[in-house]
Amino acid sequence: MEQQRLNPAIVYVLAILGLLCCCFGGLGIILALPAYLIANSGLKKASLNPENYDQGNVKAMNTAKIVALVIMIINITYLIMTIYRIYTTGWDELMQQSQEMMEQWQQNQ
Repeated sequence: MEQQRLNPAIVYVLAILGLLCCCFGGLGIILALPAYLIANSGLKKASLNPENYDQGNVKAMNTAKIVALVIMIINITYLIMTIYRIYTTGWDELMQQSQEMMEQWQQNQ
C-alpha cells in the first residue's frame, strides 16, 4: 500500500503571503488563518491513520503549522494595534498624519 502524502507547500505559501500582507493593518490573517486550519486538518488525518502517512511529510506539515501559527499571531497583534490607533487617534487625524508624512517624503526625494 502506498503511503499518502501531505502537502505543506500550500501552507507555507499562504503563511508567507499572510506575513507580507501584515503591513496592511493586520489583514494577513485572512491568509494565515486558512494556512493554519489546512495544516491542522492534515495533521488530524495523519494522526488518525499514522501508518498511511509518510512520517517525514508529517514532520514537515507540523513545521508548516507552527510557521502559520506564528504569522497568525503577528497579524493578530498588528490588527489589534491598528484598531487601537484608529480608536485613540481617530480616522481623520490618522489620515492627515499619513498625508503629511507622504508630503515630507516627496519633498525629500
